[in-house]
Amino acid sequence: MGIATENQPQQQHKASPEASSEADKKRWMLNDFDIGKPLGRGKFGHVYLAREKRSNHIVALKVLFKSQLKQSQVEHQLRREVEIQSHLRHPNILRLYGYFYDQKRVYLILEYAAKGELYKELQKCKYFSERRAATYVASLARALIYCHGKHVIHRDIKPENLLVGAQGELKIADFGWSVHTFNRRRTMCGTLDYLPPEMVESVEHDASVDIWSLGILCFEFLYGMPPFEAKEHSDTYRRIVQVDLKFPAKPIVSSAAKDLISQMLVKDSSQRLPLKKVLEHPWIVQNADPSGVYKG
Repeated sequence: MGIATENQPQQQHKASPEASSEADKKRWMLNDFDIGKPLGRGKFGHVYLAREKRSNHIVALKVLFKSQLKQSQVEHQLRREVEIQSHLRHPNILRLYGYFYDQKRVYLILEYAAKGELYKELQKCKYFSERRAATYVASLARALIYCHGKHVIHRDIKPENLLVGAQGELKIADFGWSVHTFNRRRTMCGTLDYLPPEMVESVEHDASVDIWSLGILCFEFLYGMPPFEAKEHSDTYRRIVQVDLKFPAKPIVSSAAKDLISQMLVKDSSQRLPLKKVLEHPWIVQNADPSGVYKG
């Protein structure tokens, strides 16, 4: 994705909300959209509800300010995010239809997830039922199996990066830390509470970092907080490295759920329960909705 200079015309990516040979040829511009209410704000800009005028397709338009991207030196990260997300097609991964830009801003045309941000729902509920948690974990396991099959590691699975679609289905929304990889990597990234031991210790990591994050997420769904949370960062790091896993007495969680979490949160990354085995685990089989949609 090129970042336009002052004298460049507006550019766009070929993908479109309603892909057709005509749409592929057209150049997206802000005038192609009716802009609606704000859906949220991020570090580098805002997200708005929008409608593509020609097709009436409802999308989410993410508006990023180039000056802020440049200042934080994340242009390369954004290019990588767009490159990866625009090629992924899975019911539990938010679609990136395309992008365009002008002198000051970059615009990402994204699938609209009508039920919004999962972490707000988790805050409201405090924690989820085992059926709901299992349905979400199974959906994410399937999405991550798909990503890993395409040599994409997400590296930042957490409630803040998950959205809920109109039917109640989970969508992985943020690919800012994801990488295309054919080997092991050493980069420190992601969010502290969700970092696996190999990242904390700056040793090589591979796709199994996503299994660890899914284990952390499963714990947070069921208990309302991540397992290695501590007042000081240094204590969180220590607890992660030691895999200091303790299950609170309340809320009451089944031994099957604890067993699954324990099999994902293993220090030796090669010993973590593979994602396909996560889907076969008795707790998932007994609790997850086969449709992948939590119906309440």
